[in-house]
Amino acid sequence: MSTDRLSAYREKRDRGRTPEPVSEQGPLPRGHDDTFVIQEHHARRLHWDFRLERDGVLVSWALPKGLPPDPNTNRLAIQTEDHPLEYASFEGEIPPGQYGAGTVKIWDRGTYETQKWTDEEIKVVLHGSRVSGRYVLIHMRDNQWLMHRMDPPD
Repeated sequence: MSTDRLSAYREKRDRGRTPEPVSEQGPLPRGHDDTFVIQEHHARRLHWDFRLERDGVLVSWALPKGLPPDPNTNRLAIQTEDHPLEYASFEGEIPPGQYGAGTVKIWDRGTYETQKWTDEEIKVVLHGSRVSGRYVLIHMRDNQWLMHRMDPPD
């Protein structure tokens, strides 16, 4: 019996009240596990949502201060629920009273290469229009990760 990886996502959203994509339960679409998106999210607090396509979902983190700009700066990344692949193209206004209420805009998107993916460490190379380079997410505890840029910006 397979686990529904999007159940937490669906439980937090009312399909009739939010413009966000809310897919039905069922088989997950299969992409190439190479899409990333960064969404600027003006919710209670401004943050950036970092999402990596993996096994039919977008594995997601909230970055309160955005991506680290250089190897000398680390940033907190809080893992959130997996999102449907359709969310990679979502921009819009999540209505007041709904989970994540506020404006969502795509800040960057592109492809990525996986160098390592374990429960404790994820290394990727991003190829976007605003962001490119090697990044690593290091699991600290619970849903808290540390994001580190591994090479200088171009």
